[in-house]
Amino acid sequence: MRFAAIADVHGNFLALDAVIADIRTQGIDRIINLGDMASGPLDGRRTMDMLMALDAVHVLGNHDRYLIDRTPEEMGSWDRPVHAQLDAGHLAWLRDIPPARVFEDAVYLCHATPSNDEIYWLETVRPDGTVCMSDIADIERAAAGIPQSLILCGHTHVARAVRLGDGRMIVNPGSVGSPGYRDIVPFRHMMEAGSPDARYAILEQRGGRWHVTFRHVPYDHEAMASLARQNGHPDLANALATGWIRQDDA
Repeated sequence: MRFAAIADVHGNFLALDAVIADIRTQGIDRIINLGDMASGPLDGRRTMDMLMALDAVHVLGNHDRYLIDRTPEEMGSWDRPVHAQLDAGHLAWLRDIPPARVFEDAVYLCHATPSNDEIYWLETVRPDGTVCMSDIADIERAAAGIPQSLILCGHTHVARAVRLGDGRMIVNPGSVGSPGYRDIVPFRHMMEAGSPDARYAILEQRGGRWHVTFRHVPYDHEAMASLARQNGHPDLANALATGWIRQDDA
């Protein structure tokens, strides 16, 4: 079994196009999308059109859920403008996507954790805003009851693979379209990838074990940074341009 996993496109259609092209050059035709597809100050409609046309297995992310479970007045700054770009067909398509599923009986898929689409799984935010790797006991506790040997998640935009004590592996492929962001939950913090490349992962089962290859794909990130800046989001513009959010105003 060999396939590609993508996550957290966040309306970045140029990054998505580059990643799909790179996946095809690897001879891969099966793609898993772990959610957070359109929300962000870029082009959610064009991104959704691309994803809906893609032969892929999808799960719903928290930002995807925000587009369908509340009114525009209740949405945040990354969701309300995108909701206005989408039509009834886009929203109906999102409503049919589950928050978790199993792929080929062997791979468990969710956006953040199996029980909550907003909680970090492999990373923990400390009260001072420092982001560190989660304790293995906490990681394993959240994986209890999942029999599949490979578990895929997204949400934090951090590419990471964790091998559990029983041999199962959890993989976050990183973010296709958003290499950095700020958040205030559970404490004020930043996530930064350190480069502007689009990210995804290739998963392959060989000899009864899973192997993961993380791919970083260059694309016209300056165009997306310009669009984010034009739409009033300088933090994301900085992240798209460099992989870092400027910290002098943190």
